[in-house]
Amino acid sequence: MLRDTDRDRYLACLLSPADKRGSLAALYAFNAEIARVRDQVKEPLPGEVRLQYWRDLLGGAAHGATAANPVAAGLLQAIELHHLPLKPLLDMIDARVFDLYDDPIGSRSALEGYAGETASALIQLASLVLDGEAAARSADRAGHAGVAQAIAGLLLLMPLHRSRGQVYMPSEILAATGLDRDSFLAGADRDRISAAVEAFAGLGLDHLAKARSYGRPPISLVPAYLTVSLAGPVLGLARRRGAGIFDTPLQPPQWRRQITLLRAVLTKRY
Repeated sequence: MLRDTDRDRYLACLLSPADKRGSLAALYAFNAEIARVRDQVKEPLPGEVRLQYWRDLLGGAAHGATAANPVAAGLLQAIELHHLPLKPLLDMIDARVFDLYDDPIGSRSALEGYAGETASALIQLASLVLDGEAAARSADRAGHAGVAQAIAGLLLLMPLHRSRGQVYMPSEILAATGLDRDSFLAGADRDRISAAVEAFAGLGLDHLAKARSYGRPPISLVPAYLTVSLAGPVLGLARRRGAGIFDTPLQPPQWRRQITLLRAVLTKRY
């Protein structure tokens, strides 16, 4: 399932220590499940129900046989095996409620909070699986890396989000470029939209630079940061293209992403 829904993190699992792959795969598959709820429902309420299933699972009130859901069973096993805290997992679920609706993200701090509870939390949880002691010293690195990764992901999905009426662009960036939610969605003012996209990508690059300022992650934690290496090229291309990201896909081809992941493994850099 992970290979089909999140190929990049699937490959990152294959580049991780063999004894950690099962737990990492379960963690990443859980993330993929809650991240794609909006794609599987037509109305918010069924999406809320799907997310509630995961809350109940973590709260010990699973519906039906947990073993029948391999992702759920694997997640619970990973939690027990690596003593993973439940709060970040529950916060990840709560953050995904926002995806079900078309409200704008709001301020920059709201965006960074959303990214922190999704992408950053996932990096930190993966780090706990890999090396709990080293992970405790790398929370700030994970925080900035996750925000950069989340913004790159939002830029990749921006054409889809715009077609749905969703706006993840912070209100400060929209206001600074003379836009609001409606004018951004209308897409008529290409120059202002280009400026907004460039600023949004710049915000992601700023967080990536802050993450990198901590130096290379400990060798034991490198697998948790492999997919962060894919953010930089996306952010840089988006900043150059501006409104052009709505005309041509930002996503590099699979072979190029695989080379980037392999380079990250060899250099221990993201």
